[in-house]
Amino acid sequence: MKANYQFSNLCGTVYRQGNIVFTPDGNCILSPVGNRVSVFDLVKNTSRTFSFENRKNISVIALSPDSNLLISVDEDGRALLINFRRGTVLHHFNFKKPVDDIKFSPDGRYIAVTHDSHTQVWKTPNHLLREFAPFELHREYTGHHDKVLSIEWSGDSKYFITTSRDMTARLYTIDPVEGFRPRTFAGHRDPVIRAFFSADHKTIYTVSDHGAIFTWQGKSDNNADEDDDMSDAGTSSSTLAEPIMADIRWGIAAKHFHNLDHHTRVVTATFHAASNLLILGFSNGVFGLWEMPDFTNVHMLSISQERISSLAINASGEWLAFGASKLGQLLVWEWQSESYVLKQQGHYFDMNTLTYSSDGQYIATGGDDGKVKVWNAKSGFCFVTFSEHTSAVSVVEFAKQGQVLFTASLDGTVRAFDLIRYRNFRTFTSPTPVQFSSLAVDPSGEVVAAGSQDNFEIYMWSVQTGKLIDVFTGHQGPVCSLAFSPTGNQLASGSWDKSVRLWDLYGRSRAVEPFQMSADVLAVAYRPDGKELAASTLDGQITFFNVADGKQTGLIEGRRDISGGRRADDRMTASNNSGSKYFNSLTYTADGANILAGGNSKYVVLYDVADRVMVTKYQISQNLSLEGTEEFLDSRKITEAGNVDLIDRQGDASDLDDRQDPRLPGAQRGDLGKRRYRQEARTKCIRFSPTGRSWAAASTEGLLIYSTDDGITFDPFDLDIELTPQSLLEVLAQREFLKALVMAFRLNEKPLIQRVYESIPPSDARLLARQLPVVYVPAMLRFVADHIEHSPHMEFDLVWVNAVLAAHGRTLRDHSNEYASVFRAMHKGISDFERMIGKLCDDNMFTLQYIIDQSHTKNAGLASGPIGVTDIEMIDEVSSVA
Repeated sequence: MKANYQFSNLCGTVYRQGNIVFTPDGNCILSPVGNRVSVFDLVKNTSRTFSFENRKNISVIALSPDSNLLISVDEDGRALLINFRRGTVLHHFNFKKPVDDIKFSPDGRYIAVTHDSHTQVWKTPNHLLREFAPFELHREYTGHHDKVLSIEWSGDSKYFITTSRDMTARLYTIDPVEGFRPRTFAGHRDPVIRAFFSADHKTIYTVSDHGAIFTWQGKSDNNADEDDDMSDAGTSSSTLAEPIMADIRWGIAAKHFHNLDHHTRVVTATFHAASNLLILGFSNGVFGLWEMPDFTNVHMLSISQERISSLAINASGEWLAFGASKLGQLLVWEWQSESYVLKQQGHYFDMNTLTYSSDGQYIATGGDDGKVKVWNAKSGFCFVTFSEHTSAVSVVEFAKQGQVLFTASLDGTVRAFDLIRYRNFRTFTSPTPVQFSSLAVDPSGEVVAAGSQDNFEIYMWSVQTGKLIDVFTGHQGPVCSLAFSPTGNQLASGSWDKSVRLWDLYGRSRAVEPFQMSADVLAVAYRPDGKELAASTLDGQITFFNVADGKQTGLIEGRRDISGGRRADDRMTASNNSGSKYFNSLTYTADGANILAGGNSKYVVLYDVADRVMVTKYQISQNLSLEGTEEFLDSRKITEAGNVDLIDRQGDASDLDDRQDPRLPGAQRGDLGKRRYRQEARTKCIRFSPTGRSWAAASTEGLLIYSTDDGITFDPFDLDIELTPQSLLEVLAQREFLKALVMAFRLNEKPLIQRVYESIPPSDARLLARQLPVVYVPAMLRFVADHIEHSPHMEFDLVWVNAVLAAHGRTLRDHSNEYASVFRAMHKGISDFERMIGKLCDDNMFTLQYIIDQSHTKNAGLASGPIGVTDIEMIDEVSSVA
């Protein structure tokens, strides 16, 4: 069992806060998810999350025009400079104040950053050189009297315009120009949120948060009298070097206002200069497209019930991206065809539970919002959402056979969902209304059991008939965990009454001897072979029992391993805090050699079952915006009023419009009380993939997936000094395939194994499979299973699978438990093949049917008229294709 699991992806959270950014080619979109950044590929329909983490939640990101550099800035102004293509951190930098906007210049030479009421322009660091201090300040610009909200560059990278809460916008030059003073665009009565240049740089548009759009153009008469709508009247020297913008005297050419109700505010805006399209996002979830400079409305649509937090448009102007932070929603809309390109949303509240499908391809999650979502583990996208439950979903479980998902909820129902037709085909209820807090499914998929937290009973139903089969009583506390034995004849239940009970489902005697525990039981789990049972208790212990003998075989004391992290209002360090020193979720690995445990802590711990020792510990988050991630007390943050992080330090300067909600029934002014709370870093559920190559955790951050990366880790097997890549290539050149294959497995480097594997003729596969030593058979099957997922050599891989199983099937059958993860990984790859070929055959069948129908229609038309040479040739061609 390897413990080299690394962070792989983050599902379940598609957008949190900050701005969303399109890549220059327009095919991908970058979205901040907490203190990480996710990339959604809109062409390949996949998503990935970078492994780097900011100290706190990300407030703004920026991508360079050549897609080499990415900057992510957190709420405190601490920034990470990242090599975007490799996803590695190049440098840490602190801007020392919160940043509202950051933009690369179009030529990529400068970075403009808001710095409270000032604006700083930095020279772009070189991503190919290792420098001690890569950030070099070019200039700092002043002039605004309040916080700067946005920055927009001109197309030639010589000018930029800033907007501020002081209701003005100011135009600056990147380099000093003789006689030029920064132009001030005044006239708005509300904070100016965005300003944009037209494509020819002869027009500037400014947008205020109450929907006033001003069009600014240069005045042709230099001797005209100045009025109140005109900008600064500084005398501009006529220089040949800067003949356009430096000498223009700007004035208001037109004023436009949107016609929505007065409670609706403009939250975000963007402009596509090539097509003169202005897009506004409003606080009521509506967005609109206007063609400038006439302000002609092109499109209006309501895409959400909450405010649109961020808005972006791709380079071609076809796709619009929207982010709604309150709903955690990310949308990409093609406005010309009026269709969704991407529509993803995470759970509105916390994610409570998760489970893997039997082949490891899908992950189902349930949350406090009552929704059940099914995610594709490979692409990271949610493809179906079930919202039949009316209360929090406590447990989800896949049936071992078939495409069926079972869910238990606090609304008193257990539901079965068909993942082929995407419908709820069974609903199980108890005779009296109860809240179900645990669920287990029989290995055959014919029996489902659920435990209640009200009357402490366990109910068992038949899936085929939907009728209640039996009710088990005996517990004296809420039944918090259920697990069926892999053999299917036993059901284990854990309760808060400090006992674990094993129920014989098909025996006549209902006498149950409970296993008495030292504290409340929180989770139970069977080993894959069904011979051992593990139980987690409130005192931080994991106890192991021999199922056949009913005896305790081992104990793990995990209080010190799981403890970690303190809340902002705690008066004690993490080591003295007993609130998180227990495990509430357990899962065995596919081979049963290790067990993974997680709880209300930032740590997930992997233990070795045989030796009862900790193998490794994973920290799920380093986000200081969450409670429970700091280890020690920081006396600098403690004041007489409490912790500084929990105090609204803006006071009267905070935006009251963000707190008012006039839509509340009977409200005249809205609720001015601003409630500040911080989520706590914790893990509510963890599960290992049946393939053994990854595990997932339902955490505060979302659905975290950790997997092994065999391409990076060098893990040789039985290596000697004469075994080198050069010697392997020499043996391969001599066509000694068996020797080369064994040498490649001993080196255990994936590129070398793949080169040898693909060099073997298909006709030699059966002979080499028989001669392959048994010790390399599991490694061979695991490599083929991985090769199936990423290779187009479909028949070649199937030939090898058939040959290895035919030659070593008896040995593999005798050690089926040990090689269970290998079998499941191979089954997953073959299932992908089957699904792909089935879809291709269906497409071909429809195409051929269409061609045959067209030939029949043509023949029918030719029968009534003279036939020409061209018509005869067409009939022969269509018939031959059909």
